[in-house]
Amino acid sequence: MNRSVWSLPVAVALLAGGAGSRTVAAQAPGTPFQVGDRILVRVEGDSALTDTFTVVAGPALRLPEIGEISLAGVRRAEVEAHLIRELGRYLKDPVIEAHALIRVSVLGEVTRPGYYAVPVDLVLPDAIMLAGGATQRARVERMKILRGDSPLWSGDRLQTAIAKGATVDQLGMRAGDRIQIPGRGDPESNWRIAGLIVSIVATSVGVIALTSK
Repeated sequence: MNRSVWSLPVAVALLAGGAGSRTVAAQAPGTPFQVGDRILVRVEGDSALTDTFTVVAGPALRLPEIGEISLAGVRRAEVEAHLIRELGRYLKDPVIEAHALIRVSVLGEVTRPGYYAVPVDLVLPDAIMLAGGATQRARVERMKILRGDSPLWSGDRLQTAIAKGATVDQLGMRAGDRIQIPGRGDPESNWRIAGLIVSIVATSVGVIALTSK
């Protein structure tokens, strides 16, 4: 593991996400940790505890020289306060920063589609910026959040949540979820247009048949 390595995109995202999350009108209860989630931890003056750690069964966080710290019942948005309390048993007046991360894919009309470790306190537009932002062809208003083959968020419901500043955590996103941004002329749009044309033709044929009788 690389010690004390904080990538620039994640650092920028963390700053942006902290501001965005405060604009939400009604705070969602948040999501508990699952095995495989990651936590970015920085303990001032302690390089061994400054790293990105993976949540293990329990759920728990396994830290060098300390062992496992239980995360049972801890919401992802509460992890920093929780670690300050727990590490305070082993360290004197620790200065700690901690952010829960989940690995999601950002696909479709973005500059750099792919997988990203996204801080859960990040607002969705800033998560998209980690992938370079939307392209000129993007239909952002048709963006979806998918889990498997099923939409988790889409349409007006998603747009309203974005307008309220909902964070990744407040949207209930988990590792493996996909942010999909379609573009103009995407296959889905083409099928809709084709269906509309068929419907119009069928209606026209019906009208012609009726008028010819």
